[in-house]
Amino acid sequence: ELVLGGSPLKRKGPSYYDPTILTNVSSDSRIWKTETFGPVAPIRPFESDEEALAIANDSNAGLAAYFCSRDLSRAFQFSKRLECGIVGINEGIISHCVAPFGGIKASGFGREGSPLGIADYLETKYVFLNFNA
Repeated sequence: ELVLGGSPLKRKGPSYYDPTILTNVSSDSRIWKTETFGPVAPIRPFESDEEALAIANDSNAGLAAYFCSRDLSRAFQFSKRLECGIVGINEGIISHCVAPFGGIKASGFGREGSPLGIADYLETKYVFLNFNA
């Protein structure tokens, strides 16, 4: 069910759409199964944290997840169990140049940004030298 947006922004080009909110989205729908890079929020209700985690992790994609909570312990426990590379808690803009950026599953392997971003391009070598030999 379309709640808001969903219209092309023709003045911007064929790939631009208004920010869009969809509710009661089926887990079998294309929008639910596709990793969308755009201002689209497909929303589904849930009854418990366990159900929310099952819904969130039932995806081939795993770039980022976002949720809101005032309970710090619950937020960290929940974020640990999310199958994604980046988690935003009470915030939607979470990228930063000093933070590692990247996903898991079909969303990619490795990280960019931060010292971890260069790690995939380095070869590590351990050398031991005994001066007493």
